[in-house]
Amino acid sequence: MVIVAHPDDAEFMCAGTIARWAAAGCHVTYCVITKGDKGSEDPEMTPARLTVIREAEQRAAGAILGVRDFVFMGYPDGYLQHTLELRKDLTRVIRQYRPEVVITFDPTARFMGDFYLNHPDHRTAGDAALDAIFPSARDRLTFPELLVDGLQPHKVRQVWLGMSDRVNVRVDIGATLSQKKQALLAHPSQIAEGDVGFIEQWSREAAAGEGCEYAEAFFRIRMDEFPAEEG
Repeated sequence: MVIVAHPDDAEFMCAGTIARWAAAGCHVTYCVITKGDKGSEDPEMTPARLTVIREAEQRAAGAILGVRDFVFMGYPDGYLQHTLELRKDLTRVIRQYRPEVVITFDPTARFMGDFYLNHPDHRTAGDAALDAIFPSARDRLTFPELLVDGLQPHKVRQVWLGMSDRVNVRVDIGATLSQKKQALLAHPSQIAEGDVGFIEQWSREAAAGEGCEYAEAFFRIRMDEFPAEEG
């Protein structure tokens, strides 16, 4: 499962990895928290119209990569707050789809190099997703109303944080770089064809001498290796 704030976030962060995993037979679900209804400079655009456009773009991009399921949570773009309501909604999705691995944003990434202020929705999405994964999705007595709905506790085995400066795993995306570019171009409301050239440079930098030319980099947390609790 990939949990992100906006349509197109997943394509920037992990599309090459998702294409590899989907091709290997993994069942991939996208969970997009906001409607992406603010991302336009067109003075004639409305939030309602942009919501429809961006959902269609996200479905098209995911299809290129092999994504099987899509969850659009419908929160307003640009205003995301880490509330108990958001955490419960994410807990519900995690318990429903029961992923082994969740990819989301590193919520501690305030800056990206010296050229990008990380979007507050990205940080909030990552923070809420982590709290939903642990402990909320795991603990039976947290949000007991979910039990009434038949959603049993679930333990996510691994968390992969994208856009992180604490990298401990890199995925070779040489074979799926073209799919990553195609998926990004499936978001024409956000990305023009001439704007994806930086992806190769970005992916080369992520490879960082790891024996491949292009990579996506993550900070991986192995929940499946957490020491057994005592008592």
